[in-house]
Amino acid sequence: MKKFNIKLFGIRFISGIIMACSLNIAAAASYPEERPIKLIVPFAPGGSVDIIGRLLADNLSKVLGQQVIVENKSGAGGTLGADVVAKSPPDGYTLLLAASSHQAFHPLLYKRLPYDPRKDFTQVALFATVPNVLVVNNNVPVKSVRELISLSKSRGQKLFMGSSGAGGVNHLIGEFFQFRTGVKFEHVPYKGAGLANNDLIGGRIDLMFVNMPTVLAQIKAGKLRALAVASDKRSPLLPDVPTMAEAGVPDFAVDSWSGVLAPAGTPAPIVDKLSQAITGIAHSPDVAKSLGGIGAEPRAGNSKEYKNLVDFELKRWTEVIKSANISLD
Repeated sequence: MKKFNIKLFGIRFISGIIMACSLNIAAAASYPEERPIKLIVPFAPGGSVDIIGRLLADNLSKVLGQQVIVENKSGAGGTLGADVVAKSPPDGYTLLLAASSHQAFHPLLYKRLPYDPRKDFTQVALFATVPNVLVVNNNVPVKSVRELISLSKSRGQKLFMGSSGAGGVNHLIGEFFQFRTGVKFEHVPYKGAGLANNDLIGGRIDLMFVNMPTVLAQIKAGKLRALAVASDKRSPLLPDVPTMAEAGVPDFAVDSWSGVLAPAGTPAPIVDKLSQAITGIAHSPDVAKSLGGIGAEPRAGNSKEYKNLVDFELKRWTEVIKSANISLD
């Protein structure tokens, strides 16, 4: 009787696996059905992640033959929008356009997140990368990184550094800069880079480390002054702006990448279908041209390549955050 029960259990177990696989394949074959896909952008409109998200949504709508709607859910350094996706059904209809901060910073900075950054998401595909640039408002009397460092160390009053939110890439790069150079800024977090940029132009804050697409137009119009790009090479859109290494701060290349995450448990065939679509879009010459126009670059990468990048960044930022003694809990 026991042998019979074991055999029966084994048959049922294998049948269950076959049925689950069949359902997954069927789900992928019919995906997406006649319903829109939500792409959650966890930052306010106007920032670089938002700009990139809307470009991806437009092209993904064409490739999938179904409308992809961008929905901004900003706050708490991007964690509010991420929480929405983490708790959504794993069916491929709610996705997150994640910044590098979501999986490279947040697991190291927050101990009481409402979700687990490592376990509650599935990496779908990488899409784009953007350089970060150090900008000051025109009232700050400096024209180089060395002059900024000298001013910060010589004056009694602190300079105010804006960011898109505590724990985001803008904030972390600024903290890294302070650690490397010995300066001290007063951090002013905003609910989005666009809002911080407005106050920077208005002179209510002094400086910001920010994704280039957010401030490129203002730099070209002379409303903001760019001191350096935090990349290993100069940007063709700002050829006269030195790299951070050229400006006197070596080993300071910190680009920001964006990729698509789905809730954990999303069927592999759906993840693969989305991954292929997004990777194909990233390889498109037209998309590369559009990204280049705002200072970004394609960063094609499938699910496995995305995971490998996250592992690399976690190792790098563990060292940085520990050395700079940064904690948000």
